[in-house]
Amino acid sequence: MSVKDSISQKLNEAFAPESLDVADESYLHEGHAGHRPGGETHFRIHIVSRAFEGKSRVERHRMINTLLAAELAGPIHALAIRATVPGEPGS
Repeated sequence: MSVKDSISQKLNEAFAPESLDVADESYLHEGHAGHRPGGETHFRIHIVSRAFEGKSRVERHRMINTLLAAELAGPIHALAIRATVPGEPGS
């Protein structure tokens, strides 16, 4: 399973998002720290889920970072997160 697919599966199972976009942006970082041939090192996530209601931006990021701890300790070098609730600006 690809890193992107693993991320998507975990986020879907944990947060039942109304919307989820996981983008592999590794190609933008060729020649930079953490990049490896084949990519799957730099990701951008936009997730919209009711699971984030009542949580601060930092708490939302911690929830996602905890869930993806194995990936962050291994193949992922960088992860950009936008986590919102339905109806929130930017969702």
